[in-house]
Amino acid sequence: MSHLEPHLLRQPPAFRRDIAVHAWIGVKALSDAGDALWTIALAWTAVQITTPALAGVVVAAGTVPRAVILLFGGAVADRANPRHVMLVFNVIRIAVLVGVAVWVLAAPPTVAVLLVAAIAFGICDAFYEPSAGTIARQLVRVDDLPAYSAVMQTATRLGTMGGAAIGGFLVAQAGMLGSASANAATFAFVVAFIALWLRPRFVLPRAHKESPIRQIARGFAHLTDAATTRTLVIALSGLNLAVGPAMAIGIALRATEQGWGAGAVGIFEALVGAGAAIAAASVAKWRPRREAHAGFWALVVQGIAIICLGVGPAWLVAAGTFTIGLSAGYASVLLSATFAATVDTTFLGRMSALTRLGDDCLMPLAMAGFGALASVTALWVPFALYGAGLVVLMIFPLRNRALRTLSLRPAEPAQTLRAPTSSEESAR
Repeated sequence: MSHLEPHLLRQPPAFRRDIAVHAWIGVKALSDAGDALWTIALAWTAVQITTPALAGVVVAAGTVPRAVILLFGGAVADRANPRHVMLVFNVIRIAVLVGVAVWVLAAPPTVAVLLVAAIAFGICDAFYEPSAGTIARQLVRVDDLPAYSAVMQTATRLGTMGGAAIGGFLVAQAGMLGSASANAATFAFVVAFIALWLRPRFVLPRAHKESPIRQIARGFAHLTDAATTRTLVIALSGLNLAVGPAMAIGIALRATEQGWGAGAVGIFEALVGAGAAIAAASVAKWRPRREAHAGFWALVVQGIAIICLGVGPAWLVAAGTFTIGLSAGYASVLLSATFAATVDTTFLGRMSALTRLGDDCLMPLAMAGFGALASVTALWVPFALYGAGLVVLMIFPLRNRALRTLSLRPAEPAQTLRAPTSSEESAR
């Protein structure tokens, strides 16, 4: 076995009978519910105590430190024990939430307190998320990754939806104190589970000890050597840049232009969520033979659906939003499983950080660009350009022979799969 491959500690049971993994999925969904609850509380409290502009700054405050530090978090994930990193930063999150709760017991919440909390959460996310992105590789076999991703994403979507629904009620009844306390309780449960019950079945090899800057540079150099990983990182980094602005800005603009009202916007958003949940759950039952190939074709369909949002009557927009949900849920499961299975495990944290960086750094530009186009052209134009851009982006992974033919089914020993390097691809 190569030193780059995970070492088997314990043979995992079949995924459908894997009680420990199912419990972890449930705990993660609970944590996401707490996060959604906290996000609602943060935004609502900020709007109540300050101007709309400053409230927007508070809500977005965590994204800047996360974007700045995320690559360092990826380097830490590849050097340290990811489980220990998750424990440490969840404990810090609890401390932040307890601090907020204690403050609002003694005095009303202030903009400064909310800013500190948001920034602290952004820093914790920057270290926590790359490490959490490697956990699937430590728990299940490669051929079980699509089923794991399908169930995990379905559960976390439901957790987020439930947390958001409860969050508005809780902050109205119990204020920031109740919301912070509730989220702290969910993180405490996560910490207890990770510390006492979550145990890896596969130990990931660690990167060489060197300075974080050198590790980050080595991560970028890895992209020049591993063509398939490079294609995956570029494609995954840009996936939300078309659909995000279309749904966040475009749908509201269309509903305003056509006089459909805010209720229609809510229905369209609900159709996206329903489609995503249905598609994610379906992968666990009906899985394509070539996961990456199917996932990227689903995103071609998504690009066409985005174009449809800008034209036609309400029923066509509803069909488009439901199709976007289906394609997003389907592709997300398959491509996240492919990513976890094929990336060299000594670079998995850094590559995971790079894919997350796309949203943090490029999404604000994508949003602004969509809005600018909508203000100077016909409204269908930004939908058409963004949807067509996604279709064009998918040409690159669909032309990659390694990704077209890749299957995660166990045609070889389950934990030896990795992305081929550029030299190996040339040799083919």
